[in-house]
Amino acid sequence: MKTIQKLAVASVAVFAFSAMSGCSNMSQRDKNTAVGAGVGAVGGAVLTGGSGLGTVGGAAVGGVIGNQVGR
Repeated sequence: MKTIQKLAVASVAVFAFSAMSGCSNMSQRDKNTAVGAGVGAVGGAVLTGGSGLGTVGGAAVGGVIGNQVGR
C-alpha cells in the first residue's frame, strides 16, 4: 500500500508542476499561490499518509502561505 501512496503523491506533484507551466500570464503573487498550494498538497499527503483531508488541508495552508510570501 505504501508504494501506491508514494506513486499517487508523485503523480499529483508532477501534474501540479506541469499545470503551472502554462501560467505565463499570471502575476508573481498568483504563481506563488499556485506553487504553495501544490507543495502544501504534497506535504499534507505525505504527512497524513495519503489522507484526502490532509491533502486538501495542506493545499489550503500552502496556498495561503504562497499568497503572503513577498508582501
